[in-house]
Amino acid sequence: MLDWISGRVFKFVHGNNLVYNTCWEDPRLDRVALEFAPDDNVLVITSAGCNALDYALTGPNHVYAVDMNHRQNALLDMKQAAIRNLEFEDFFAMFGRGRLPGAKAIYGDKLRGDLSPASQRYWDRNIRFFDSPRRTFYFRGTSGTFAKLINVYINRIVKMRPQVDAMLQAGSVDEQREIWDSEVKDRFWSKSLRFAMQRDTTLSMVGVPKAQRRQVENQYEGGIGKFVEDCVETVFTRLPLGDNYFWRVYLTGEYSAECCPEYLRPDNFQLLKDGLVDRVSTHTDSVQGFLEKHDGNISKYILLDHMDWLSDRFFPLLESEWQAIVDRAAPRSRVIWRSGGLKTDFIDRIEVNVNGQATRARDLLTYNEELAEELHEKDRVHTYGSFYIAELAA
Repeated sequence: MLDWISGRVFKFVHGNNLVYNTCWEDPRLDRVALEFAPDDNVLVITSAGCNALDYALTGPNHVYAVDMNHRQNALLDMKQAAIRNLEFEDFFAMFGRGRLPGAKAIYGDKLRGDLSPASQRYWDRNIRFFDSPRRTFYFRGTSGTFAKLINVYINRIVKMRPQVDAMLQAGSVDEQREIWDSEVKDRFWSKSLRFAMQRDTTLSMVGVPKAQRRQVENQYEGGIGKFVEDCVETVFTRLPLGDNYFWRVYLTGEYSAECCPEYLRPDNFQLLKDGLVDRVSTHTDSVQGFLEKHDGNISKYILLDHMDWLSDRFFPLLESEWQAIVDRAAPRSRVIWRSGGLKTDFIDRIEVNVNGQATRARDLLTYNEELAEELHEKDRVHTYGSFYIAELAA
């Protein structure tokens, strides 16, 4: 019964809302892992579209952003329309600061006509997200609402805004660690916060399904609560916050000019505006559905952590997805994915058909475990249990 309730909550959250207003995977790692080349055709699950634009900046042939949630594609569509039709100052106000004064009028005059009909319908109802004096765009959507609640907790309940800002402005990891250990750690982790971080409703808001939670509970000593605590502590005490735009945006509601995704930097904005943005397209579909309709080959696959979602009750869908991946893979294509678990075994159980022969997916993959481990340690997000890089023999 509890699993059924959890599943219904997760389905409601993800089926009715914009979930991600910013990507929660570090593309700096992906660039090293995938070594994008000019002839690459790239498939990425859209999420908030930040990373699709990041990959486009490396100059591949095309980036196909695929997501079953049309709201996520609408967000990337809006970013593309804004790149094409706004000057950098307004673009940064909109997607850097999360506030664009007069957004409704600018949308009607400059942006709406450059959107797909589905994206028009979404933004006709929600363009107000960018024009509120009290709530930035990065406090919208389900993950943004969670971030807003954490900020209320910091500002009003534990009253630690000066200490959090001091860590964000610290000049070194040692200074961050000193502030965390002496002024933040004990006060931040209250009983109420620990309780909230173990609830399925809370985890659903930030995109963690029951199957992923179960992986962590089974593999991490102390379970999901201890995993979250250790991840947060690592971010604040072992990794530099100066360029950690992932955590900055959720702790402040905005990026800064110095700490932001690559697509929000002036020179990169211009590169996208000059033509690279046109190498990105959005597709509302499953990974399998897109690949089965796609005529060409894909050489780089970025699967985020969604296989965790399918590996439990939807394993046949995961096998069908991998069949489509194998069928559309270019020679020596490369696949990366993340997992909430410290290790995964679902790939070992996947069976696909290759030239009429039943073949284990694991036998088609050559893992680069050393590089994956090295990059995982540097992950600025640091909320995943493991990271995988594999070459696929097509």
